[in-house]
Amino acid sequence: MNIKELEIFTHLAKSLHFAKTGEAMHLSASAVSRTIQRVEQELGVPLFERDNRRVVLTSAGREVQRYAEQALANWQGLLQRLHQSGRDLSGELSVYCSVTAAYAVLGPLLEIFRSRYPRIELKLHTGDQADSLERVAAGEEDIAITARPEQLHQRLAFQVLTHSPLRLIAPTVPCAVSALADQPQLPWGELPVIMSERGVARVELERWFKLHGIRPNIYAQVSGHEAIASMVALGLGVGVVPELVLANSPIADKVRVLPLADEMKPLAVGVCTLKQRLDNPLIHAFWQVAASVA
Repeated sequence: MNIKELEIFTHLAKSLHFAKTGEAMHLSASAVSRTIQRVEQELGVPLFERDNRRVVLTSAGREVQRYAEQALANWQGLLQRLHQSGRDLSGELSVYCSVTAAYAVLGPLLEIFRSRYPRIELKLHTGDQADSLERVAAGEEDIAITARPEQLHQRLAFQVLTHSPLRLIAPTVPCAVSALADQPQLPWGELPVIMSERGVARVELERWFKLHGIRPNIYAQVSGHEAIASMVALGLGVGVVPELVLANSPIADKVRVLPLADEMKPLAVGVCTLKQRLDNPLIHAFWQVAASVA
């Protein structure tokens, strides 16, 4: 496969849609189809199963996808190294993180990064931090600022920047939840709990509940710690959020931290990327700046 064929294949492996890949590659859908057929003939195996309703990767296709992504990353890295260095580095770097991490963690890092590498264009995408590792692993993002899980996928590299304790919060407004939260022994069977749908904080909270033999009364499961803080401030329940969220929240005065006899493990917050992409000059530059900030 040549570089153009690699690009077409990797895009189709993600989009699973010939017309969308054609539009992105400035080709017709039939031209994309002919390219894939040519590659399949060269390799001697089908890479996609396709019919009138869907397109899916075969097991051989998934293996070729891993090879193609690595080959493209190596090629792009080689071009960068041949033509650019230091302040001359240019190109695009996509970064994913939560809204809170964007200004609480990423802000100080970007201040240094922009001064050292002014020609690198940053594309910042924000959302639920629970999605960050999957987006990096899938090649959708170059870098993510997120919490480190206890078990990190072997394909990922992680550099810790800071630690953020987890805090149990309750509303300050007088309400039924506040009354329950004021009791010397928290009545977990009655106390409505607002939890993250998934993510490192959710895993730690479940571990803590299990450790103490608590069966929580779950009121709601939401995406993002900022949403938990907002719902708690409205008096809908109690919740657990990183201290980073509280320190940077505009509604911090509407919630209060409840003491816990047995504190939960703090979150290790840092920068993550694919190990195979660390030799990409743009990612390597970001990684070095992160190390200096940490």
